[in-house]
Amino acid sequence: MKAMLGFYVKTGSKISEIKQASDIAGLKIIVGSGTNQEKILLAWNEANEKAGIKPALLQYFDDQAAAQLAIRSGRSDALFGPNSVYAYSAAITGGIKRVGTVNGGWLLQADIAVTTRKDNGLVKPIHTALEGAIAGGQYEQVLQRWGLDVERVDTSLINPPGLPDGSLQGSNDHGTDTT
Repeated sequence: MKAMLGFYVKTGSKISEIKQASDIAGLKIIVGSGTNQEKILLAWNEANEKAGIKPALLQYFDDQAAAQLAIRSGRSDALFGPNSVYAYSAAITGGIKRVGTVNGGWLLQADIAVTTRKDNGLVKPIHTALEGAIAGGQYEQVLQRWGLDVERVDTSLINPPGLPDGSLQGSNDHGTDTT
């Protein structure tokens, strides 16, 4: 799966799309402190300020319940965080909808992996099982059910390169095999 970050708004919000810096101008956006999401929003705010556009107001909450209450009550305009977390919330409880995504490796693609201990013999069977689920359509069905279709990959890769050092995530050399 791709590591995607999602922008979510209250169902019925007039906000229909967030995909670039200018789209967040003047919005109140809930984000976690010290996260990749915060780093992206701070960079977008800086770009907006340089362009003479009003920055977003970043809002920080200690827990998800308070954040969910803020978005649902209209005290916040949007949530920005791991897409899977908010896609699950939208699928289970409703009340919020996705209006945009950004790759978690921004500006690079970051992927989510199945990880096993290096050289334990499991990586090829897991890879085969994942490829079977992709080819058989079960992978797509699960992603669609939980609103994770934007995180779909076309194939399973064994030990993909990961992100370069100095990027948001780091490298993929931690004594593990991934697929």
